[in-house]
Amino acid sequence: MLSRSCFDLLNLDPIDDFRAVSRIPRVMQASGFISEFDNNSDDRSGGSSSSDNNNNNNVVSSVSQERRIIVSNHLPIRAFREEDDDETNTWRFEYDHDSLVLQLKDGGGFGADVEVLYVGCLNGVEIDPCDQDDVAFVLLHEFHCVPCFLPTEVVNKFYHGFCKHYLWPLFHYMLPMSASHGARFDRALWQAYVSANKAFADRIIEVLNPDEDYVWIHDYHLMVLPTFLRKRYYRVKLGFFLHSPFPSSEIYRTIPVREEILRALLNCDLIGFHIFDYARHFLSCCSRMLGLHYEFKRGYMGLEYYGRIVSIKMLPVGIHMGQLQSVLSLDDTAKKVKVLKEKFEGKIVILGVDDLDLFKGISLKFLAMKQLLEEHQSLRGKVVMVQITNPARSRGKDVQEVLNETSAIAKEINDKYGRPGYQPLVVIDGPVTTQDKAAYYAISECCLVNAVRDGMNLVPYTYTVCRQGSSVLDKVLEIGDEAADTTPKPKKSVIIVSEFIGCSPSLSGAIRVNPWNIDAVSDAMNLVITMSEDEKRLRHDKHYKYISSHDVAYWARSFDQDLERACREHYRRRCWGIGLGLGFRVVALGPNFRKLSVDHIAYAYRNTSSRLILLDYDGTMTPQASVDKAPSSEVISVLNCLCSDPKNIVFIVSGRGKDSLSKWFSQCEKLGLSAEHGYFTRWTKDSPWKTCSLTMDFSWKKIVLPIMEPYTEATDGSFIEEKDSALVWHHQDADPHFGSSQAKELLDHLESVLVNEPVVVKRGQHIVEVKPQDVNKGIVVEELISTMRNRVKSPDFLLCIGDDRSDEDMFKSIMYPESSPSLPAIAEVFACTVGQKPSMAKYYLDDTVDVIKLLQGLASASAQPKSGPQFPEAFEVFI
Repeated sequence: MLSRSCFDLLNLDPIDDFRAVSRIPRVMQASGFISEFDNNSDDRSGGSSSSDNNNNNNVVSSVSQERRIIVSNHLPIRAFREEDDDETNTWRFEYDHDSLVLQLKDGGGFGADVEVLYVGCLNGVEIDPCDQDDVAFVLLHEFHCVPCFLPTEVVNKFYHGFCKHYLWPLFHYMLPMSASHGARFDRALWQAYVSANKAFADRIIEVLNPDEDYVWIHDYHLMVLPTFLRKRYYRVKLGFFLHSPFPSSEIYRTIPVREEILRALLNCDLIGFHIFDYARHFLSCCSRMLGLHYEFKRGYMGLEYYGRIVSIKMLPVGIHMGQLQSVLSLDDTAKKVKVLKEKFEGKIVILGVDDLDLFKGISLKFLAMKQLLEEHQSLRGKVVMVQITNPARSRGKDVQEVLNETSAIAKEINDKYGRPGYQPLVVIDGPVTTQDKAAYYAISECCLVNAVRDGMNLVPYTYTVCRQGSSVLDKVLEIGDEAADTTPKPKKSVIIVSEFIGCSPSLSGAIRVNPWNIDAVSDAMNLVITMSEDEKRLRHDKHYKYISSHDVAYWARSFDQDLERACREHYRRRCWGIGLGLGFRVVALGPNFRKLSVDHIAYAYRNTSSRLILLDYDGTMTPQASVDKAPSSEVISVLNCLCSDPKNIVFIVSGRGKDSLSKWFSQCEKLGLSAEHGYFTRWTKDSPWKTCSLTMDFSWKKIVLPIMEPYTEATDGSFIEEKDSALVWHHQDADPHFGSSQAKELLDHLESVLVNEPVVVKRGQHIVEVKPQDVNKGIVVEELISTMRNRVKSPDFLLCIGDDRSDEDMFKSIMYPESSPSLPAIAEVFACTVGQKPSMAKYYLDDTVDVIKLLQGLASASAQPKSGPQFPEAFEVFI
């Protein structure tokens, strides 16, 4: 049965009756592998009992079941070798319940009827090629996992090389200024990154039903993966979530492959970030490097990219409340809490839990603790900082340097301020179990997260929930006669959090600090120690209400709903792909909006005898970015050729002044010109300029010019253009963001001041223009058609090409004749915009090069032998 992907390739309109029914086939368990689902621990063959087989045969769901394909660098699986009785090694697998991607489903983010399939690599293990097929069968059948097996060399270059030593530091604002300070861009590592992403795409494509499945890609390891999937299936439903910071454009623009990564991400339907700052930086990069603009619509933010709307979402990730509360309810956890409570009896515990990472600010935290003890002698022997250090996720000299530095500072503090029975700094090297961490969270008065840069960091969330505790922990933590009281006691907690991490904006009750300011961090720690109990309770309540209602399930549901919304228009548009390599993108346009070709228009052109051709200039006949705005010899030649056909009347309809147009087109004897949006018009070079018949009062210029001048002085690269009928403020050469911001403010300013004046204030492409109310290109078209009908012959062919907002007035007047019932009906009408974008026109051309090629094609048709009635030879009738 055909799937919609077939129609993508054939560039046909979608047919709703066709549905792909491919699903993952059922698989048999392979021998030699054991999963956590096996009940018989003595059965080393990995086979299940008969009842187990009956339950597991239906792991792969029916076609009607919804499915989400979750893609991350690592599968939510722990894999390890286990030695059998016969001294052979057997692979054993189990779920990693701490994995965030597993918690999407396990935490309740998707409904019970939604099937979730995981695609990724096995973390930290290498599977022999001869075992890979068997391992893949087991992981798919038992765990709904599709493993991607990468060669060791590729893993080293892709993950440890490009990801961890190049992208990770750079996304955390550390530039490789020298060969000894960070890793510089290496083309070989980039190629490995692309190869790994391609391998992931191949695995996804093997199991993907592009019509039904939603694909959710996670994190910076797989940023070019969307291009490979979009290239194969134009309408695949793609979401991407970045779990790290996205740096400012000043940092990101240093990446040699910056555009390739941006364009790959824009092949998604929805891109998610933890906070607005990260999204803002991404949008800034798209604006500065790709010239794209974003807008808010009904509370949603989106980028228009080749006819597709790429949605942008800001949503901090949450924690798995159910899983953590289960741990807190265990008697074993209560025992651990009791031991720690007794160990730190009479002490104020400040807790830190961090990866051994260059950006976690552990040494800065230790220095703040040192300063606290130096400045407050009364706290010596009373305050203890416990630092749990998780194993590093990468390897290299930077990790060793962090370890050496923190160890040295910790030793110095303990040697100076420690004494028998008291150690001010307790460093616990991981890994530490979730249960052990929960016990430390529960007995700590404060949690200190001091990272100098971090994507989200859920440590404060986990700490708050652990401080909320459980009925089991309450019995352990309560003391004296209160222990017998069954009334829930108010909980309290305080968080000190760095300003530079993603969770900071959502923790409104936290004490925010600059981690680089050791004095400020030390003062914050002292503030916690001296803070009243009531204030601690208020801060805790505020945090717990937010964290408990914005858990991982809320995060997953919200993203999933927005992804569905972002994909609703997929089958209402015609799609086709353009571009090569990582520059590939899909053009998605309305079913009636199509590219205008010479073949399509030539028949109508040849079989009509009274033709009107209307052409905008900037952005249509010449590129907007051109420094020299004068027409090329190619443009002059094709215009003269079209004008030489007596059946044609050709007009340049532009917002430019008449002096510029007269000078530029002095070689075109029969070309008509309409300047300043139709305020001035002439039919040929020898005919005089005629002004608009309306009575004009330009006293408003004395108001507008003094308003524009301060904006020009304040905006480097901007200037004012004074026309006879209009004033225009240009900001094309200004900083894109600042110029756009200034233009918006100027527009608002002018609209409020000129509310009673007979003018229109419009914002165009890099301009803000003030002009008379009744002057626009639509009125020009109506007047030209009316003149032709009254003096010679009504046009039976009309071609109109333009690229910006002012040209939409032309399209409206010719595409919707009911707005001007006095105009005659025209048999052949072709309204064409330049660039694939929303427009009133029914046709488009990609760029100015395509415009010239189309006009050259028509000029060639004019040169062919003609038949039928001829148009009057002279234009004097219009003069």
